[in-house]
Amino acid sequence: MASTPAAAPSGNDRTGGGVQSVERAFLLLEALADSGGIATLSELSLTSGLPMPTIHRLIRTLAQQGYVRQDTARRYTLGPRLIRLGETAGRLLGSWARPYLAELMEATGETANLAVLEGGEVVYVGQVQSRRSMRMFTEVGRRVQPHCTGVGKALLAQLPEDEARALLGGAPLQAHTPYTVTDPQELITQLGSARESGYVVDDQEQEIGVRCIAVAVPGAPTPTALSVSGPEARIRALEAQAGSAALVPVMRAIATRLGQVLAP
Repeated sequence: MASTPAAAPSGNDRTGGGVQSVERAFLLLEALADSGGIATLSELSLTSGLPMPTIHRLIRTLAQQGYVRQDTARRYTLGPRLIRLGETAGRLLGSWARPYLAELMEATGETANLAVLEGGEVVYVGQVQSRRSMRMFTEVGRRVQPHCTGVGKALLAQLPEDEARALLGGAPLQAHTPYTVTDPQELITQLGSARESGYVVDDQEQEIGVRCIAVAVPGAPTPTALSVSGPEARIRALEAQAGSAALVPVMRAIATRLGQVLAP
C-alpha cells in the first residue's frame, strides 16, 4: 500500500525506545516496496520523508548487505537477500495460523486456506485440508492471480480503490473459466460490495465446480485473507446455514482472532 510521507526523525540515534537508524532502514525498504520494488533516490526521499543524505547512507549499507541493488538506470530495487527472509517469514506465518485454519476446517469440514498479497500476486502461505475424499488442494507457496480467486479478491478489497485499479490495469483480465470476471471495472464494483458485506465469493472463477468464500484477516501487518474452498454444492450448503453455524460469521470470528495474533 502507498506510504504516507513521514517527517524525518531528528535527535540522537534512539527514538521511542528503538534505534533510529534501524527504523529508518526499514522505513526505506517499505517505501521501496510500496513503489513496486524499484525507485530512484528522489522518489524514495519523497515517499519516505527522509533527507537525501540519510537515504544515501542507508542505501549504501543496504546494498553492501544485498538487501537492495542498483540497476543499469541507476534506480534502486529490492535485493535478492530479502527472498530468503520473505520465504522464511511466510512459512512461519503459515505455522502460526495453522491452529486457526484447523479450527475453520473442523467447523466447516472443508479445506481452509491462508494467503497474502505479494508483488501483485496471491501467495498461499497456509492450508489445512478437508478430511473428505473429494477436497480442494492448493500447494503452499503457490502464486495465482488475484482477480479470479476468493482470497485474491479479499486481498484486493483491503487496498485503496486507486491502488487496486492500478494493480488490475485497464486491459481485460485473464479468463480461467467462463465465470471469471475479466472486466476490471466489474471487479472493482465487486470489491466495493465485499468491503460492505465483509466477505467475497469465488464462484467457479478459478476452476469449474469449485466455490470459495474468503474474508480479510484484520490487523495483520500485510494484506492477508482466510478462505474455505470445496465443491460448489457443499460450499453453498454451508452458506445456507444460519445461527451459530452461519459460515461468514464463523470465518470472520476466526479471522479476527488470528489477526490479533499476527498484529505487530
